[in-house]
Amino acid sequence: MAQDAAFSPRLFRFLKDLAANNDRDWFSENRARYESSVKEPALAFIASFAPRLRKISPHFRADARAQGGSLFRIYRDIRFSKDKSPYKTHTGIQFRHEAGKDAHCPGFYLHLEPGRIFMGAGIWHPDAQTARSIRERIVARPGEWKRATRSKAFTETFKLEGDSLKRPPRGFDPSHELMEDLKRKDFIASTKLTQKAVLSPGFLDELTHLCERSSPLMRFLCRAVGVPY
Repeated sequence: MAQDAAFSPRLFRFLKDLAANNDRDWFSENRARYESSVKEPALAFIASFAPRLRKISPHFRADARAQGGSLFRIYRDIRFSKDKSPYKTHTGIQFRHEAGKDAHCPGFYLHLEPGRIFMGAGIWHPDAQTARSIRERIVARPGEWKRATRSKAFTETFKLEGDSLKRPPRGFDPSHELMEDLKRKDFIASTKLTQKAVLSPGFLDELTHLCERSSPLMRFLCRAVGVPY
């Protein structure tokens, strides 16, 4: 199964070519190549990962539907962007919580882009109330937060990243020992991957291991927002 679900170098070649030809005419001419090199292998990988993800947590979904599932659309939202390039030059896959309806919920994430490949876990750009709930749990359970984000098993693999507030959030003690974490606007961790690793027949095993290793963080965040892990 792992070999069947492995990605191919053709995925990265297509994305590299798309970056150099990011227009609708080129994509229309190469749509079949996108389907066979990117979309179909990604959906097969998602389907293969589903039983593994269920063992990590039964509340996260590896959804292999072509539309509305774990695979993000290739089309960019250019309505409010100065960059009018119509297509993303990466492949994004999110295994989100069953309670989530968009990318701003607890989830595991895989980013495939020539020269920039990583796996992430956490909550990206939570709304104000969700962010407050997370901060309140950090204050209420500082030991739990430290165990989730400061353990050797976590720090030797993951790095907390994302945007942060310039000032302490309103209603929180500015002198709190975990203020740098309380100032976070994103509660995410990521780890860099190599193209060689992604193309390996054992990459399903590698992704499974990474999700397991990030579970303490995901469990903390799920408890903070009131959903099961």
